Amino acid sequence: MMAEIGLAALWLAAALALLQLAAGWAGARDPEAPIAALVRPVAVLQGGLCVVAFLALIYVFAVTDLSVKLVAANSHSMKPFIYKVTGAWGNHEGSMLLWITVMALAGGLIAIIERRLPERTMLATLGAQGFVALGFYAFLLLSSNPFERLAQPPAQGNGMNPLLQDPGMAFHPPTLYVGYVGVSVAFSFAVGALLTRAVTPDFARVMRPWVLGAWIFLTLGITAGSYWAYYELGWGGWWFWDPVENAALMPWLAATALLHSASVLAARDALRVWTIMLGVVAFSMSMIGTFLVRSGILTSVHAFAVDPERGSFILALLTIYIGGALVVFALRAGHIAEGKRFAPLSREGALVVNNVALSAILGIVLVGTLYPLLTEAFGVRVSVGPPYFNPVSAIFLLPMLAVLCVGPLLRWRRDEFARIRLPMLIVAGIGLAVLIAVWLVGGIAILPLLGLATAAAVAVASILPLRGRRLTRTPLPVWGMVLAHLGMGVALFGMASDTAFQQERLVAAGVGDTVEVGPWTATLDGIAPVAGPNWTAMQARMHVRYRGGDAQLAQPQSRSFWAPPQETSEVALVTRWNGQLYVAIGNEAQGQGDSGGEAGRWQLRLWWKPFVTFIWLGGLLIALGGVLALTGRVAGDIRRREKVRRIGERRAELRELAA
Repeated sequence: MMAEIGLAALWLAAALALLQLAAGWAGARDPEAPIAALVRPVAVLQGGLCVVAFLALIYVFAVTDLSVKLVAANSHSMKPFIYKVTGAWGNHEGSMLLWITVMALAGGLIAIIERRLPERTMLATLGAQGFVALGFYAFLLLSSNPFERLAQPPAQGNGMNPLLQDPGMAFHPPTLYVGYVGVSVAFSFAVGALLTRAVTPDFARVMRPWVLGAWIFLTLGITAGSYWAYYELGWGGWWFWDPVENAALMPWLAATALLHSASVLAARDALRVWTIMLGVVAFSMSMIGTFLVRSGILTSVHAFAVDPERGSFILALLTIYIGGALVVFALRAGHIAEGKRFAPLSREGALVVNNVALSAILGIVLVGTLYPLLTEAFGVRVSVGPPYFNPVSAIFLLPMLAVLCVGPLLRWRRDEFARIRLPMLIVAGIGLAVLIAVWLVGGIAILPLLGLATAAAVAVASILPLRGRRLTRTPLPVWGMVLAHLGMGVALFGMASDTAFQQERLVAAGVGDTVEVGPWTATLDGIAPVAGPNWTAMQARMHVRYRGGDAQLAQPQSRSFWAPPQETSEVALVTRWNGQLYVAIGNEAQGQGDSGGEAGRWQLRLWWKPFVTFIWLGGLLIALGGVLALTGRVAGDIRRREKVRRIGERRAELRELAA
């Protein structure tokens, strides 16, 4: 019954999205039209119906209702309860329902709280939101029904991909999807402003919190996904430029550029056309990411769909959305004034350089991601990985970070080089000193060497905007900027340190053997079988010591799941302030017992990864900076609204007295 309730709610929500599109279109032409009054309540009701549908899906997964095809294909009665719940969005259909639910909730929230833009623009925005949602409803209902029933339910389900049975999967997909959907909201605002030609600072102020919110969630989602891959896949890496990773990175790059561009438009009424264009590009990147992950053209733990029909459907949506937006942009952009001018040496100038560099990096990632797919279409298999992405991206990343050191120190509209000469010399001196000091250590490649020097410069430069301020009276958006830029420096330091100083040992060890890696010694005390709710494992018991200090316990596992049958490596991590010891256990050495004496020995892989945790600490600092900036912006808007309300009340009182 719950599956039928969920499906009915989904159909009703789709019908309301169609009504929202029609009413929004009519309202954009005439806000006084009777049907225009339906837009806001319809958007709210649509969000409520999507929540009902998503809760119904969670319920059928939680009770393992195997008469539902999606549950039978992706769950199992022996699975732990938390993974039964997360299994609701750990598959193709469920993840798309989560997507449309977040989108509908965002539309409802806009309808309730946003009153600052002209009504025509708001109605056009909600109409565009209905149009985007309508395509995803069609995709779900016509191609990927999550509530389809089976005529003969199986006794047990197929289970869930063991790699996804991890607490990180309860957090990573929802945060990433909120980020994706937040970008779609920015797209709807851009389309609404284009249609009504209302690209103003007020438009940027309304759109900016949504972009900022999306950017925060994208940052958290990427950070969590990177850490999940690091400890769950057992390969010791935190980024591999996998197409699925790039699918999340590209919207983040576009959203970062859009966020800075919207700030210029809100503060100085400049970069109007560029801001609109970035809104379109950001959403295009999220759609391309969806196509890559959900079309079945990639093989990944995140790429669920292998049905050509679904891939064609998403490709059609991609064409309609991006093509339609570009057509509207081409027709209306010429009627939008560019806004106020500014000198090259100004904060606006630095932000433009930042935007250009981010766009260039985005183009590099996009080309590197799509190129293997294009060549494969012609029968040629090629692989594009770190040897392409790292150096080519660095060509634009390093200058961008150099400008990032200077930009926050510049004044709006126009500045003088002499005024910022001293702080620039300080930052450059620190970067150069680190460069020379690390170079003297020797044996470090050029990119991590430059990365360490740049990280030091960015970290110091990020706190310079606080110089001369009373910290207790410094606005939250300034604190947010400082923390976000500091997070960039911290994350870059972690990446460069891990690349430059990482040490690895791969050995076949027997019980009682001791292995050294970097400053660590690890002793294998024993190997024993253990069992979980839906897996068995061989677990190593090891005592590890840092520079001969106190012993700490490390217990890596090699797990075997039976539904579906698959082996995974559960690594052991020993964390210190200056890095992590990473231990993974493989299989027992085979076939050498008589001649080589290898029987009873197990493959062990150990890494010493200096300062690797700074990568994710930096990601969290960046997100925290976004939270502070968002809090400050929202609080400022509330204060302004209250001030306007009081002024209105005072004027009304004066008019009454005058009468």
